[in-house]
Amino acid sequence: MKTGIIGDVHANLQALESVLKALGEDGVDEIVCVGDVVGYGADPGACIELVRARCRVVVAGNHDHAAVKKVPPDHFNAAARAAITWTAQRLNDDERWWLSSLPLVHVEEAYSLVHSSFESPGAFGYIFNPEDAGPSFEKQETLLGFFGHTHWPATLIDGEPITHSLQTVVPIVPPAKMLINVGSVGQPRDSNPQAGYVVLDHDEKRITFCRTEYDVKAAASRITEAGLPQTLAERLFMGY
Repeated sequence: MKTGIIGDVHANLQALESVLKALGEDGVDEIVCVGDVVGYGADPGACIELVRARCRVVVAGNHDHAAVKKVPPDHFNAAARAAITWTAQRLNDDERWWLSSLPLVHVEEAYSLVHSSFESPGAFGYIFNPEDAGPSFEKQETLLGFFGHTHWPATLIDGEPITHSLQTVVPIVPPAKMLINVGSVGQPRDSNPQAGYVVLDHDEKRITFCRTEYDVKAAASRITEAGLPQTLAERLFMGY
């Protein structure tokens, strides 16, 4: 069995469509999402529709909750706040209801999902390094924990000390817990503009970090045409 894990779509329809196509070609049996379906990009409604249709489980990201006023936008930068305001004005009632209903954490036998950290998921703190990961590992209930938020794909492995890996294929070796940042579909920040996602192979006991090309120019044009901050379009070409 294979599970595709996506996150940080950020209303980038072109990237999302490419990732869903790639996941189909990878032969995944299910897809789950670690949040931030909206924000930054110009197609929130279309991305919500696709994620709802294709993902078995979705947890809430900070942009998802900000767009429906469940968290204040005060800590967002100016471009992000502008995108949140723009997005909120374009959501219909059903889309608002769906974003509002998303849980902060999802736990099942094989893995757990969170957008930011298991330590305090509603605070939307960041995990960048082993020091950040320690408190989250303490709250993580399963062997595998998938998250996003930083837009940087990476694996953190619990131990003495906690280790940080950028390998693209990572074996699952119990009993060490693993925190896997799945990267970003719609706005990568690791200097690689290709859309990112992860495939969990339950039978082979491995995690594979994947990238796929998409029409960056079209996604950037949509942002520009919508009147959103131009920096949100420009950074797509740089992957940062």
